Amino acid sequence: MFYLETQDVVKRYGNYTALNGVSIQVPKGCIYGLLGPNGAGKSSLIRIINRITAPDEGKVFINGRESVTDDVFNIGYLPEERGLYKKMKVGEHILFLAKLRGLSNEEARSKTQYWLRKFDILSWENKKVEELSKGMQQKIQFIATVIHEPDLYILDEPFSGFDPVNAELLKNELLDLKAQGKTIILSTHNMESVEELCDEISLINKSVVVLQGNVKQIRAQYRKHIFKLHIAGDSFDMESSHFTVLSQKGDANSVEVRIQRADEASNSELIKEVAQKYEILTFEEELPSMNDIFIQIVSNKE
Repeated sequence: MFYLETQDVVKRYGNYTALNGVSIQVPKGCIYGLLGPNGAGKSSLIRIINRITAPDEGKVFINGRESVTDDVFNIGYLPEERGLYKKMKVGEHILFLAKLRGLSNEEARSKTQYWLRKFDILSWENKKVEELSKGMQQKIQFIATVIHEPDLYILDEPFSGFDPVNAELLKNELLDLKAQGKTIILSTHNMESVEELCDEISLINKSVVVLQGNVKQIRAQYRKHIFKLHIAGDSFDMESSHFTVLSQKGDANSVEVRIQRADEASNSELIKEVAQKYEILTFEEELPSMNDIFIQIVSNKE
């Protein structure tokens, strides 16, 4: 069953169509990537799911029923733009946002302390938000997003402002939420994070969905039959109708060779032919990255 589903959603701003019949199906307990270039329509879709705006056409379903106003209390939304009050103290700000999300004063205080300790920022509790770095402010916004423990999280560019250490911290938190059965929609331009975290994706370009599906299956679908071999020896000198050599580099002991297999050949034929002349140390397929696929599809749609 899908936890969240949009059906043929259309959103217009005057004569401009931001979304044109967009349908996505987000399974429960997965991390779902919402991808696309700037201006593609991602933010419009996120605002509709969050009930900030309404679609001109189409519907949003949560847990198999049409979305209602109270669903916002079961959504954790981290917007791309920071919405913190700079003059407020960190602890007071988190308490304020927690209460807005329906927590009692006691619950809000307890969970604020828990998250400040977990992120090792308890010493910042009485500092003003304006004293925090960009990355620290992002931590505060993330805490405000998760503090009420909703079932659905919508994170718009959550890694913005984070150094590699804190980006890894956030990735681990997202994986932990997924392990708890939470559903996460991740809108990001960080394709490396998409490959690491996302189970499925939808790619929106110019207001329509142009690619959708399982990340591993999509990468396999766009494979170009490129393989990386390590062979024993100091050089690789072969010509074959089964493959084309793209590059090679090595030293006195082994050579790394990148080859592209001919469509009509099989992997077994390729390995057998090379093995007749060289000792193969490793053999692996080089699948295209999500970044390569993103650029290819968006460029082809220009």
